[in-house]
Amino acid sequence: MGEDIFDKVCQTMEELDLDWAKLASITTDGAPCMVGASRGLIGRMNREMEERGLIAPLQVHCIIHEQALCCKVLKWDSVMKAVVSCINFIRANGLKHRQFQQFLSELDSAYRDVLYYTEVRWLSRGRVLRRFYELLPEINAFLHSKGKTVPELINSEWKWHLAFLTDVTEMLNGLKLQLQGQGKLICDMYSHIKAFELKLALLLEQVKKHNFTHLPATQNLSAENPAVLFPAEKCVEALEMLKAEFSVRFRQLHVHAKEIHLFQNPFVADIDEAQPFYQFELAELQNCDVLKDAFKPNSLVDFYAALPNDTYTNIKKHAMKMSTLFGSMYICEQTFSRMKLMKTPMRSRLTDEHLHQCLRLAVTRMEPDIQLLTGQMQAHSSH
Repeated sequence: MGEDIFDKVCQTMEELDLDWAKLASITTDGAPCMVGASRGLIGRMNREMEERGLIAPLQVHCIIHEQALCCKVLKWDSVMKAVVSCINFIRANGLKHRQFQQFLSELDSAYRDVLYYTEVRWLSRGRVLRRFYELLPEINAFLHSKGKTVPELINSEWKWHLAFLTDVTEMLNGLKLQLQGQGKLICDMYSHIKAFELKLALLLEQVKKHNFTHLPATQNLSAENPAVLFPAEKCVEALEMLKAEFSVRFRQLHVHAKEIHLFQNPFVADIDEAQPFYQFELAELQNCDVLKDAFKPNSLVDFYAALPNDTYTNIKKHAMKMSTLFGSMYICEQTFSRMKLMKTPMRSRLTDEHLHQCLRLAVTRMEPDIQLLTGQMQAHSSH
């Protein structure tokens, strides 16, 4: 698999006449066929670069994928099994499902249904838990009317775990949404990761003191049942595991922190700690008032493109390298999703050429000028 991908990369490089020397990084999902040292894509690419006398490209693990792997330490099977069991009981049978929807409608509930849990969808667990927590009294009453008893739904400690897991997974969902999207620079994604790690450390200390300021569901449950003891030990342990997982998973990213910070804001970079070939250029840049006024963090690419080549040669090279780093495989995953929507059984005559053309239209950000195109068409003359 890795060798097949490598052959396709070589073919594409040759067809598009791309320069191997400009290959700055390779972003993967961490699969063995991608990162293998001998037959994986990374291994083959490194050998190819070595044979050409070039520096091996920087290896980047998709930040979104790493974050999803961090979330797996929060298994909490005792909570998820009960939640999934209740949802399946309600939705597996069409009659029960309609009765439940009618039941919610009669109670004038804010929601009209529960959500199915899908493990492969990264945002699913947070949304399912939030909906389940909000509908917990209604779900318990409906199951009781159907003669099904779920001891967890009336267990005080289990409710604490449900509320806490709901809050934490919603925080993780918020981070996922921040990392997603096109045009995300590596410095922006790194800032989100650092901010979340800081939030985790802050949250850990607050939970130890039974402070639920940033945990709305847990705080609400605490206000409703102040006499019920909060299971702090397990919740603190979960946060510590999550914090440790983030530290390990993003350790390689932190190695490049200085390079990322230099790209993100060269005006606050420490000249003494910078590489020697950046120092004179940084001194010149940081004392140029005109460029300081022109600097805008939300348009880094435009700022670096406007820098004079003769004065800031090394800084511009560094900016080009950092701006081409893909922090995630979001664009790749989005393209696969678009292709999956196109390749339906209804389109049985779809050829590879047609699929390629349709896919380019689906993912391009260019907008055709329809009026100009139609104006260039020659109308049928009357006979």
